[in-house]
Amino acid sequence: MFEGVSRRELLWNSAAAALMAAPLAGCGRNSTAQTYTARIGYQKDGVLVIAKQQRRLEPRLASLGIKKVEWAQFPSGPPLLEALAAGGIDFGATGDTPPIFAQSSGTDLVYVAAAPTRRRSSAILLPPGSRISRIADLKGGRIAFTRGSSAHYFAVAALRAAGLSLSDVTPVYLAPADARAAFVRGGLDAWFIWDPYYADAERNAGARVLATAEPFVHSASFLLASRTFVEANAAVVRALLDELRAIGRWVTSNREAAGQLVSKTSGLDLAIVRVAFARADFEIVPLNTGIIARQQGIADDFARLGIIPQKVKVADAVAQLDWK
Repeated sequence: MFEGVSRRELLWNSAAAALMAAPLAGCGRNSTAQTYTARIGYQKDGVLVIAKQQRRLEPRLASLGIKKVEWAQFPSGPPLLEALAAGGIDFGATGDTPPIFAQSSGTDLVYVAAAPTRRRSSAILLPPGSRISRIADLKGGRIAFTRGSSAHYFAVAALRAAGLSLSDVTPVYLAPADARAAFVRGGLDAWFIWDPYYADAERNAGARVLATAEPFVHSASFLLASRTFVEANAAVVRALLDELRAIGRWVTSNREAAGQLVSKTSGLDLAIVRVAFARADFEIVPLNTGIIARQQGIADDFARLGIIPQKVKVADAVAQLDWK
């Protein structure tokens, strides 16, 4: 157990573990027959949340024998990949760091596509009245981020650029909702977080931006799947990627309409969604050597710092899909 992990996060993990341990009908773990249900994990941002609302994936996958698409929302990447490791979902999207932690822990996942970096969509937030003016001022302070999330590497990279490390601060490992509560109570000196939580904190919690991730992080977000699912359903995965790329292009050209759709169906304030969508990227691209090399660099950083239990070779977890 890690210091600073919230009670809510522990309850979530316990509940998720119990759920994923239960028998799952038609879940596609049989490599000799095609899956009849595709189970997709998504978060509050990105192309997948639009895909769920538009229901464009269902008819395309139905033509390939997928009779049902099941959707599960997660607050961040780490619990999403816990569900994938436990057999609860087949496919999902996260930032750069969660798959590295998952691969290091033995999860048999594969990278199937990438999304451009959304560095301006993540920020270091300061509470109202904070006198901090530069990252170096965080020395000795309490900084919050979700362990194993993209914000984890953001914290490592930003502190290093200021001549600091995690040992120079007190990391507080919190899920986004609990981090927001601690931030509002004044229990944190800084919060490393992404949209739409970032946009919400700016609008509704008086947060001030110390820095965005743009100068510090040069990676990508990823679409991921279980290796078994991809091996049994390569055509399904290629179809998923084709549709998600098309949806991403539509969102890029129709941000207002997409934002209204998400706000209406998710309950998020439209003003927050608009801000988040304005600084987000929605393109889906095939993996290439440059993307893989940058991801390997992050993995090597975590291994060198002793943050992950063992080194990983990212290339070993890249799906061979012939998708272009």
